[in-house]
Amino acid sequence: MNATINPRETGQAPNWEQELAEIGADIEREMENLVTEDDTPVDNILSEKQQRLLTEPLYGAWPGPAQCTPGHRRFLALANVGLFYALREPPLVPDMMLALDVPGPGADLSLKANRSYFIWKQGGKPPVVAIEVVSNREGGEDSEKLRKYATARVEYYVIFDPWRQLSNRVLRIYQLTGQGYLEQAGGVLQGAGLGLRLWQGEYEEMEALWLRWTDTTGRLIPTRTEHAEQERQRILTAEQHTEQERQRALNAESQAEQERQRAEQERQRAEQERQRANQAEQQVAQLMARLREMGVEPPK
Repeated sequence: MNATINPRETGQAPNWEQELAEIGADIEREMENLVTEDDTPVDNILSEKQQRLLTEPLYGAWPGPAQCTPGHRRFLALANVGLFYALREPPLVPDMMLALDVPGPGADLSLKANRSYFIWKQGGKPPVVAIEVVSNREGGEDSEKLRKYATARVEYYVIFDPWRQLSNRVLRIYQLTGQGYLEQAGGVLQGAGLGLRLWQGEYEEMEALWLRWTDTTGRLIPTRTEHAEQERQRILTAEQHTEQERQRALNAESQAEQERQRAEQERQRAEQERQRANQAEQQVAQLMARLREMGVEPPK
């Protein structure tokens, strides 16, 4: 009878584990040859500020998804970083992408494997949102990139076209359905637990039409500056409320003191009336005594 040899008992890994290790080693070797940075500058100042407006508020004021796998990042909000969705395909470089509940990059950002978003390094999870800010008609945001983001299985693809380079619509939001995208009507991204909307206002001393994150009710996710101002206003309101309460307390004390003084005055008047009554009684008694001394019986 031939005995079955367990590869683990001989110190050797099973064939499938050896093959997996070899595939992993091949991937690591190929990753070393990938170009993760090409030193291409951001298109323009608006794009640079818009990218920051789409990342900074999330880190400053958004808690992320309610549930998160132990050891994972609640979210990654990245701007102008390569998204590698296939080993031998050039990366997509969205102006902003948001990933939820992923391992995140390693601690050593000098390693190439930690410099970009490699889907196979993030548990096979693509970003849930990718946003492109259109600055010219050469990027293919509504054609080639639309197809590539669908191939990468990004759930929501957003085109923000502030200067209407591609169409008359400033904002288009697509949701992945099957193998392609369908444009959705509203700005709520249920799969991300967030929303997007246009906002006209001033950001970093620049007045413009911006794309802003909201919660699912449409309330803006504030920037750190806005959050600080909200906190300042909250503290100021609390201080004003405290001062109003202090003034009310002082007024109540003043009214109580006035009531006490009125009560004291009433007591004094009552005492004076009592004394006058006593004096009157004494005078009557003295008069009646005199009359009796004179032999006159006073009337009863």
